[in-house]
Order: sequence, then structure tokens, then C-alpha cells
Amino acid sequence: MPFGLLKYGLNRRYPKDPLYGKPKSLKPSYDVVIIGAGGHGLAAAYSLAKDYGITDIAVLDKGYLAGGNTARNTAIIRSNYLTPEGVQFYDESVRLYQGLSKDLDFNILYSERGHLTLAHTDAAIRTARWRAEVNKHLGVNSELIFPDRIAELCPELSLAEDVRYPILGALYHAPGAIARHDAVAWTYARAAAALGVEIHTETEVTGIQIENGRAVGVETKAGNISCGRVLQAVAGMSSVVAKMAGLELPIRSIPLQACVTEPVKPFLDPIIVSGSLHVYVSQSDRGELVMGGSVDPYPLYSTRSTLEFKEELMMHMLELFPFIGNLRVLRQWAGIADMTPDFSPVMGATPVENYYIDSGWGTWGFKATPVCGKRMAESVATGIVPDVLLPFALERFFRFEQVGERGAASVGH
Repeated sequence: MPFGLLKYGLNRRYPKDPLYGKPKSLKPSYDVVIIGAGGHGLAAAYSLAKDYGITDIAVLDKGYLAGGNTARNTAIIRSNYLTPEGVQFYDESVRLYQGLSKDLDFNILYSERGHLTLAHTDAAIRTARWRAEVNKHLGVNSELIFPDRIAELCPELSLAEDVRYPILGALYHAPGAIARHDAVAWTYARAAAALGVEIHTETEVTGIQIENGRAVGVETKAGNISCGRVLQAVAGMSSVVAKMAGLELPIRSIPLQACVTEPVKPFLDPIIVSGSLHVYVSQSDRGELVMGGSVDPYPLYSTRSTLEFKEELMMHMLELFPFIGNLRVLRQWAGIADMTPDFSPVMGATPVENYYIDSGWGTWGFKATPVCGKRMAESVATGIVPDVLLPFALERFFRFEQVGERGAASVGH
């Protein structure tokens, strides 16, 4: 063992191949090109290969594997949404997540913790009851609970009444979970590559070739590729890439910041969310507190975090957990949230024939990774958009049929 470590340590090029195999040269053509090697793009590639036998696929990314929003989210998984469309969609994703480690033989560190959306006002209590009833009607486990039950589930949470925002109750969603975000991407990358999918990192797409209203290829810094179908799954850069195909998306890209503390002894089991305090927090398997807040108030393509964000977040965290004042923040960052006017994704076909989009994920994209891969693959392979995706079609903005998912993220709006 020590000699093996020494051998690799002195080698300028680590000889072990990545999980998704040796990098290959781009071929001149593919059946399908997927732009974006994040969770959604990789999941779609895997599903195309496994479920439909389409293996002549190139997954392209301008950076490294899953280096965009997949690497920058806080890895919360839940389905306690407000609209029937959102609840059914994310419930399917939760069920797929629950079996993902077993199905693909790779541990994604899926940990079911329970999810508490705190209610600090009478209006928030009414909204929590509304969401709970919608969830129950659709078979999702959610309930409105009050401080005595909250104290049982999370005894470390401050339930003091003489504070600015006392906790009056909470929406409790027992299936709420967390997972290792990069492990999810690695899982899909390894499984897709094993089926023959090619993954090309550091291969930036610079243009989309359109002929007679139809996508026929993509232009990259490594050369041009012809293809039969294109799937765009680039999260915060959705508007930028869509413009290459002549599409204007109803999306604003806004930074969403997060941070983690130094590891401490486990004390926080459930995921805690407060819309009034604009904070959400969970504790990772390594003991770090993973925290985030609301999106920034202005559109910007930036992944740098700010001091103002950290100061405000820490102030609110101390209201919930007064004893963590001496904890140190290890690192902070931002992802680019592609926000739509109705807080719901834009998925499926586009006015450009054979060009499909998976975008508009805002603050809720990671939890949808498995269902997006499955359903977008179905759209690309069959040319028919499945029923579960129809409410999220781009055309809804022209028909004035917005979804209006206010339960998308309690702190993101």
C-alpha cells in the first residue's frame, strides 16, 4: 500500500482512469448530443442508453464533470410542494432517489432526515396547512405540527417565545432527505459510460447549427459535430446557450449563495427551513452545517459569495440555534439559479425541431435529477413529451397557463 501511494504520488499524471473511462476524441457525428455534464444531463444520457438503447451519445461540458450547479447546491430532496403538478413530479423523483444507490451500485449517501418548514406567523400556519392537505391528497407524507412535536423532532432548535420570529408550527415532511451531490453525478456518469456513452469535459459549446428550423449539429472549441437531436441541460447558463439556437427563454439568472461550517458532533437530524428568516440548514454526514439563504436581488452570472450574505445568514442562524456562535465557516460559494416567473422549470420540446431543453430550475434542480433524466430521455427518444412534463412546457407562457409553484423553495423567492 505505501509503495503504491508513493508510485502515484511521484507520477505527474495520475494513471488511473476517471470513473467514466478514458477521454476519447470527438466523433464527427452522434445520434444525440447533450450539452451539460451535470446531474440532469448525465441522468438523461444514462436513461437514453438503458431504457431506449440509444448509446451513440456525446455529453459535453465546458468545465469538469458536474462542476456547475450540481457541485454548488445544498443537496436537499423533498416533494412537499404546493401545486398538484409539482407534487406529482417531485414525488416521482424522491422515489427514484430512494432506490438509486441499489439500482446503480454506487453509494450516493442518501439519508432520510425529515424536513421541517417553520411557520412564524398565522399566515404561514395557514399556508402550511394548505400544503399539507394538497400533499396528503396526492399521497405524499406531510403534516402540520406544533411546537411540542417540533421539540421532539429537533430538541436543539430554539422555541423561545420572546423573540422576533417565534416558531408557531411547521410543515413536517418525513421523506425529506439529503444526498451527496457529486456522488449522484458520478453514479450516472459511471453507469452511462458503461453503456457506451461518451463524456467530454472541457469541451465548450460555442454554437448550435440550425437548418430549416431544425437542429442538425453543435459547434465546439474542439470542432463541429452533426447530430440528430440536442438536449440542453446547463442550469444557470440556460438563456445563454438557448440564444445560440435562436430561443428567448423567460429566465433570469440570479446567484444563490450557500456555505458550510467546520465539522462538529452530529446534533441536527432534520432539515430546517424558515421562510421568514430566509435560511435553510442541514448537517452533512461529515458533521458540517450546510446553510443557504435567499437568491440575490439582481441578475448576475457570478459564483462568488459575499460578506453581506454571510452576515445576514449567521444572524438568522443564531436565532434558531443560539449555541453555535463560535462555529467557524469553512467555505462559501454561489450557484447560478435560472429563475422563471412561475417558479417552475421549462422542459421538453422547443420551437426548434429536435432541440430539447431542461431548464428553469431556480433553487430546486438537484432534487429533480432522477425524474428529469428519465422523463427528458423519454421525450428525446420518442419525440413525445410525457404527461408529467406537459405543465412545464415552454408554450405555457404564451398560453398564460403558468404553474405558480410558490412552494418551490421557502427561502428562494
